Amino acid sequence: MRLTVFASGSTGNCALVRGGGRAVLLDAGISAKRICAGLEAAGVDPAGLDGIFITHEHSDHISGLTVFTKRYPLPVYAPGTVAGALRRSYPGVCPYIRAIDPERPLSLGCMTVTAFPTSHDTAQSVGYRLEADGAVLVTATDTGCVTPAMLRWFARADAALIEANHDEAMLRSGPYPAYLKKRILSDTGHLSNAECTWLASVLAHQGTSRIVLGHISKNNNLPGLARRTVCRGLEGTGAQLYVAPEQGFLEVEVTSCCA
Repeated sequence: MRLTVFASGSTGNCALVRGGGRAVLLDAGISAKRICAGLEAAGVDPAGLDGIFITHEHSDHISGLTVFTKRYPLPVYAPGTVAGALRRSYPGVCPYIRAIDPERPLSLGCMTVTAFPTSHDTAQSVGYRLEADGAVLVTATDTGCVTPAMLRWFARADAALIEANHDEAMLRSGPYPAYLKKRILSDTGHLSNAECTWLASVLAHQGTSRIVLGHISKNNNLPGLARRTVCRGLEGTGAQLYVAPEQGFLEVEVTSCCA
């Protein structure tokens, strides 16, 4: 299985996952032009995708969806409340939306995708667990805390994409208004570097060998700071650490830890 991140951050989120002879997008929060450019660089025909999986309806996760599905009429999978919000706000996408139930596996040939709840300030938000080629990839950004239920979905993951959104000191002393700082720091906001370090350490000690940091704030964090902070929590585990770009291209092979 292979994870390719085209964008990760508050300005847009989109990633490609390939495995088991299938290929899917996770979110479409960048322009259709950029999505197509990323797919071309990855050697993937957009028309050959098996679907788009949406985590929630915030614009940085869906902004390119209308134009992209107009060009390429692919299934758009989203949990029920998110699917309803997309139908109301983006009527052009309606014919392609397929509502899915969190915690119920969906089989796409030899790839299995399961949504699970995350804790974010929207009516519903999810992460995804993808299984193919004997490997497991779990993605969960946009969550203000890590619940015990979420941890169960990370079990036996070979690779994980998690968020290191902000450095708490930078956020508290930064220019954001008080209400926005409170939102980000809440249990329905985003994970800090420290919280991400705890999660990464737990995963690494459970056997996760590749950890990707995503959704790094442009204003309240630095990629190098996030990497250094999390690295300290991974000392001695042997886990490989990557940082997903706000704009760019990151490709990570996901192989079974037992292989």
